[in-house]
Amino acid sequence: MKILIIGGTGETGRWFVKFYKKHGFDVAIWGVNKKKDIAETLGVRFADDLDDEIRTSDIVMISVPINITEKTIQEIAPKMPSGSLLMDITSVKTGPVAAMQKFAPVDVEILGTHPMFGPSIPDIRGQIVIFTPIEGRSGRWFPVIRSLYEENGAHIEIMDTSEHDRMMAVVQGLTHFAYISIGSVFMELEFDVARSRRFMSPMYDIMLDLVGRILAQNPYLYAMIQMNPEVAKVHRAYICQCNRMADMVKNKDIEAFVNNMKKAAAHFGDTESALRRSEKLIGTKIAEHDELVRGIGKQRALKHIYSGVVHYGNVKKVGPRSVILERGGKTTELLIENVRLLDELELIAWKTTSMKNVTRDVSVFIPHGSDPEILKTVLNGVDGVVSSDIIDVFKKQNDTSVTYRITIFGDSNAALVQGSVETLLKGIGCTIR
Repeated sequence: MKILIIGGTGETGRWFVKFYKKHGFDVAIWGVNKKKDIAETLGVRFADDLDDEIRTSDIVMISVPINITEKTIQEIAPKMPSGSLLMDITSVKTGPVAAMQKFAPVDVEILGTHPMFGPSIPDIRGQIVIFTPIEGRSGRWFPVIRSLYEENGAHIEIMDTSEHDRMMAVVQGLTHFAYISIGSVFMELEFDVARSRRFMSPMYDIMLDLVGRILAQNPYLYAMIQMNPEVAKVHRAYICQCNRMADMVKNKDIEAFVNNMKKAAAHFGDTESALRRSEKLIGTKIAEHDELVRGIGKQRALKHIYSGVVHYGNVKKVGPRSVILERGGKTTELLIENVRLLDELELIAWKTTSMKNVTRDVSVFIPHGSDPEILKTVLNGVDGVVSSDIIDVFKKQNDTSVTYRITIFGDSNAALVQGSVETLLKGIGCTIR
């Protein structure tokens, strides 16, 4: 099937280019910036003749900024071929779906879609995708798209366009508005955010990361999300509550504040579950830090989340936000938030492929009735051994001689590891040749 992604040169568009290409679609892209090099990098076609590409596509996906989505639909929809599908992926649904209904020919199906994740997410598995299908206009294609997403692990929600926009006014509109306003307060107060991390609680740490996450992203996207017509009433309610609570504090009305908080908790519902989930999140951050602290003086490997580079050495010092590794007399300081601690199996795999390992051959007479393969497995458990292989077996009368080739990690003392191997073999009754 052929799919054309309008806005496929943007970050979200590129995510869906990779997704559909991975699942066997013939993908073409178009972007107003005409960045054909992006198409080349992604291994797909750039639609030089846009009208022809539209006429020959099974699916056209609109992935453009919210403020030009309806205008783009108006230009694209009338050119769609009979039996094809027009779909959008914006975070507002009422206007775009109405535009698709108005401008797409009646024999063209339409589907409002809202993926509840951004392009930084590596995989659709576990992510929520909202669909707003229109009765009589989504019968053939909706099951196809839904199955594709569900088979790859997405969780599907279906609602009408009005309910979607009312829900997103809070889920996205209020959430982003609150976090951006906190960032703006930091600016207004000339508050030293970096210094404040020296005194942070786990919850403050998480809150700062969420604020920073929003502020680090495309401000035009977040501005457009706030333009959801349903957001205005949410803003009014939010600001009203902020003012009411500020007045309670100003008037030192503790009871009013307590009663307001109790009423909010009662309306919220299951606060106990929320408490457990948040403690789990806090516990994850604390556990990683504690694991680093327990590793002080020991060899550990940290993989940089963004560059993919693995830093390896002895953990020398762990602070609230950074860790210092020492190797070969040189130290490297890394921000904990930018790295991931490799577990034991990941570390072994990395050392196996990335280090210049050495080999030693050990020849022994094994006890009568012993299995050389079982002994090989035992040798693999010796500290410092990457792997062991049998390179020679020689039998003479009742004696069996086996030569094991031991591969030793490049950062280990080869002589000491070989000595440990020989000691183990002698301990189970072998005789070194």
